[in-house]
Amino acid sequence: MYDLRSLRDQLPAIRDQLGPRGVDVPWEEVEKLLQDRRDRLSQVEALRHQLKKGSDEVARLKRAKQPAEEAVAAMRALGDNIAIQEEHLRAIEVELEEHALRIPNLPHDTVPQGTDASQNVEIRRWGEPPSFDFPPKPHWEIGESLGILDFKRAGKITGARFSIALGAGAQLERALTSLMLDIHLRKHGYTEVLPPYLVNRDAMTGTGQLPKFEQDLFHLRDDEYLLIPTAEVPVTNMYRDEILPDTALPIRHVAATPCFRREAGSYGQDTRGLIRVHQFHKVELVAFTAPEESYAELERLTNAAETVLQALELPYRVVSLCRGDLGFGAAKTYDLEIWVPSQQAYREISSCSNFEAFQTRRANIRFRPQGGKPAYPHTLNGSGVAVGRTIVAILENYQQEDGSVLVPHALRPYMNGIERIISNPAP
Repeated sequence: MYDLRSLRDQLPAIRDQLGPRGVDVPWEEVEKLLQDRRDRLSQVEALRHQLKKGSDEVARLKRAKQPAEEAVAAMRALGDNIAIQEEHLRAIEVELEEHALRIPNLPHDTVPQGTDASQNVEIRRWGEPPSFDFPPKPHWEIGESLGILDFKRAGKITGARFSIALGAGAQLERALTSLMLDIHLRKHGYTEVLPPYLVNRDAMTGTGQLPKFEQDLFHLRDDEYLLIPTAEVPVTNMYRDEILPDTALPIRHVAATPCFRREAGSYGQDTRGLIRVHQFHKVELVAFTAPEESYAELERLTNAAETVLQALELPYRVVSLCRGDLGFGAAKTYDLEIWVPSQQAYREISSCSNFEAFQTRRANIRFRPQGGKPAYPHTLNGSGVAVGRTIVAILENYQQEDGSVLVPHALRPYMNGIERIISNPAP
């Protein structure tokens, strides 16, 4: 969120820094509104000055016991005119604020140049992709043949892009969630949160989903509530309109929640299976830090997400998103991409981002540095990690020629010691 002063003083610089990320911003209209605001503000200030002089004159006339009715009437009319002009000024400012809510965050200086995902920069890799003596199957075939995933019946219940997990499939999802939470709680010191899954429009605006991404959200028909697309929304908004003490930072929260996304405009690739669905579970990491500590926190948060994939012995890579692929609110993002054998490609399983003060300005979240005035902390979040996509990775990377799937060693204590998922088709 940009305040009007920043837009007034830095609009050309903001436009240049955003480059292709600002292609949807009506810059000329914003510039015209800023000029209209300047003109209207000057007019209002001139009228206020005139009102002060006139009020002083009325006071002088009354002290001198001279007729003041005409001067009083003139000042009353002037006051009415000022009220009208102030109303026009406020309408301009409201329109500017609406535009400001739709302007993306500025990228950090270390974000790579580039216009799309093909120009993202690989930072590191971990693990080796498995080699198979047989053609690897996609996860949906594996899950259906084992009787642990059912897409057809889910479609009957709801519609396309939903799934049912059965037996060991449901157990696997629950086990993964527990493993992820335990890693983040015990190893990385996060505090667990169980937030609401429904939020109001202010919450969605605070984290940047509204107004720009309205079409991607699920709305309740009779209430002004929306289903969360990620736990980032309720967890970040816990502190909306608050001033935190300096001693509270850093704050690190972890939440396991369902997530709901319309996936508007997503067609073709990934419409089958668990990669791109309307409902899924995810473990989310959210942090609040002092501004000078946020980029060290980004590395810490990213490493925490990597720890999950390392515990599961799943091959992955870390990439730094280029400017053209950066999300709306992020100043810098690392994507963790898991190896998917059926596609012979790395696919995103987590995005870890520093939003700097972009969200805290929108949500009016501040902290009070020792001896200083309230300031905006920086927020960060990332998947720690997406449960459904982790199931994709386990089914495909741990598949065996006989159709079974080995259970990663780290998960076995969470699955009552099960070492291998074998076929157990549902009726």
